[in-house]
Amino acid sequence: MRRWLGGLAALLALGVAGAVWYVSGQQPLRRGELPLAGLGAPVEVAYDSQGVPHIRAASEADLYRALGFLHAQERLFQMEMLRRLARGELAEVLGASLVDADRLFRTLRLDERARTMAARAAERGGPAWQALQAYLDGINQFQASRPLPMEFDLLGIRPRPFTAEDSFSVVGYMAYSFAAALRTEPVLTHIRDNLGADYLAIFAADTDTDTDTDTAGAPLAAADWRGLQALAALAGQLPGAGFAPFEGSNAWAIAGRRSASGKPQLAGDPHIAFSAPQVWYSAHLSAPGFELYGQFHALIPFALLGHNRDFGWSLTMFQNDDMDLIAERVHPEDPGQVWHAGRWVALEQRRERIAVKDAAPVELTLRRSPHGPLINDALGELGGPTPLALRWVFLDADNPILDAFYRLNRADRLDAARAAAADIHAPGLNLVWASARGDIAWWAAGQLLQRPAGADPAFVLDGASAAADTPRALPFAANPQEENPARGYVLSANQAPAGQAVPGYYNLADRHRRLQERLDARAAGWTLEHSRALQLEDATGYPQRLLAPLLAELRAAVPAAERPLLDELSAWDGAHRLDSRAAVLFNQLTYQIAREALADELGEAFFAALLDTRAIDSALPRLAGAADSPWWDDRRSAAREDRAAILARAWSASLAHLRATLGSEADWQWGRAHSLTFAHPLGRVAPLDRLLNAGPFAAPGGREVPNNLAHSLGPAPWAVEYGPSIRRLIDFAAPQQALASTPLGQSGIPFDRHYADQAVAYLQGGYRNMLLDAAEIAADTRGVLRLRP
Repeated sequence: MRRWLGGLAALLALGVAGAVWYVSGQQPLRRGELPLAGLGAPVEVAYDSQGVPHIRAASEADLYRALGFLHAQERLFQMEMLRRLARGELAEVLGASLVDADRLFRTLRLDERARTMAARAAERGGPAWQALQAYLDGINQFQASRPLPMEFDLLGIRPRPFTAEDSFSVVGYMAYSFAAALRTEPVLTHIRDNLGADYLAIFAADTDTDTDTDTAGAPLAAADWRGLQALAALAGQLPGAGFAPFEGSNAWAIAGRRSASGKPQLAGDPHIAFSAPQVWYSAHLSAPGFELYGQFHALIPFALLGHNRDFGWSLTMFQNDDMDLIAERVHPEDPGQVWHAGRWVALEQRRERIAVKDAAPVELTLRRSPHGPLINDALGELGGPTPLALRWVFLDADNPILDAFYRLNRADRLDAARAAAADIHAPGLNLVWASARGDIAWWAAGQLLQRPAGADPAFVLDGASAAADTPRALPFAANPQEENPARGYVLSANQAPAGQAVPGYYNLADRHRRLQERLDARAAGWTLEHSRALQLEDATGYPQRLLAPLLAELRAAVPAAERPLLDELSAWDGAHRLDSRAAVLFNQLTYQIAREALADELGEAFFAALLDTRAIDSALPRLAGAADSPWWDDRRSAAREDRAAILARAWSASLAHLRATLGSEADWQWGRAHSLTFAHPLGRVAPLDRLLNAGPFAAPGGREVPNNLAHSLGPAPWAVEYGPSIRRLIDFAAPQQALASTPLGQSGIPFDRHYADQAVAYLQGGYRNMLLDAAEIAADTRGVLRLRP
């Protein structure tokens, strides 16, 4: 027995030693020397205490080749999964559960569009194309010469070279993740056509529709509505952990006359879905005539966020509606033809095959009408008989977006930054920019459209009508924008642009309003600490706005024993602090009111789809204030319910659910009910979840507050889905003291010391310096890696 136990112990020790050897071999190299073919001169990389590389090169070609190598060293698996997602190739490595996602992205034609964009970029040539080629060469050299990530071995991924088409495909995925039309238009069209104008009224401010007029659209069959349900559900689903759709953002720039330092200040925190690894890879780039501390997205060589001593910028989502869903009129005798421009036109079609791990391939027919690809093809048998075409600016506009960001990375003057913004056609972005020279600006970048008279893009359009005619592209001068405004600041928080009717799916105005109130309250002396406090603010006036019309009826309905809870809720300041009980009660009650009022009319599928749109947030306060809205009647009962009856049910159901899930009222604390887990794509199963995921962590903030650690509108407990992907604060009087707060860690390599070393500090509101000065970098350097030709 002793001999047997001794042998077992030796085998275990060998297994542990082998695992340690295997994992250690895949860790990033941050010191020493490595060869990199194609370099014109050695490149020095100093890694600071946060794991951020400071790259010094003798030329831009060397700089971008080194960046590609270093980016791949820590994010190769992220790069691989993102290109597979965008190109519809996830099922090949993750199995049949990803076929629906692959079918959707094949139908969107991102791969086809990426080939066209890459070909045009190659024809234009120039420094941006050359930088992209050098960056991709660096990635491919790493993949060919260094140990592959453990995820490649676990999934059996065979490496293949990365190409410019992959980079443009990822741009397409980003553009898709910005677009809310596929989630929203099916729901609103269903409400308009199957429930009527009275039900549409609470959404009317989100559309151009006059609810007092006939708003009938394209004739749709019952099977089409099932297809629209499926489309809304599919578009609202993430294909799994690890993919980071863009969701919202805050950004502001303050003029020097309002700042304590006398120089402009910049603050920004783009809101993106959380994942492991985090979305941004930070790097400080230096070459003769060029320096930038930037945040880089996988497979994109130019910083999407960045700053140096002279200028900087941040991004938010514009959220303009650049998609149209168009119901085609089918030939009565030939389903392969549709009516367009006064005649019958044949649909284009081709066959594709989706490879599926451990299963037979899936055959897919992709069709296209003159309006665009038929999105029904993503739904298989659920698609319905009426072809639904997708017209999308990303598929139609020239959109030299990578060239635009190459120039934005160097845009140290107002006119140069404006010109770069003008070349971003899709996705729609708000650029908030500031410079040490004293300028501040905001540009809504994106190709705006003038649609035909009578065309409301909030709904499915009739392809046989003039409403579906090709829109006119507007010049960039028509876009909302401000340069050095008299108020002394610019601000973007995904709100609808003031003074201009730009169709879109904008966020609640409450977050923008809270930020605006704080900025207006201090006419001078603004500091980075004020901006830090504002980025971490956890309240808006939305709860009071929603509850105010309802409190009287709630007080009449609530039993005496429960009145203290209602009193606590009515006195609540809206702050989502970790110890808040009112935050728990409000978020549960908000969901329950929506369910009791809306689900009976919509049905479960469309109700779930509505909860995944921004329209629900703006509709609920309107519903609360409309006591005569038909939504308050429960169609499932013979009696006619009113608002008071529905509120009483919602209150009772909320308390019952909270008691069942969270325990006694003393345990209803926001930090216990609201948590953040950084999920790895392979962390969905045990024991990989404990090895690859980070969390759960108690999370402050909440849905649509400035510290937008947001969850879906649903029942407790709540998992945070997205939030500030990085918080940045820059004072151009001292740009070398710029601050950042990142949510997880710089590295994407499991078990690396920088994989999740920032998570706790991030949730506690901690910031670190983004180092620019050579002496400070040298003092903080933890390792030097030299890349030699």
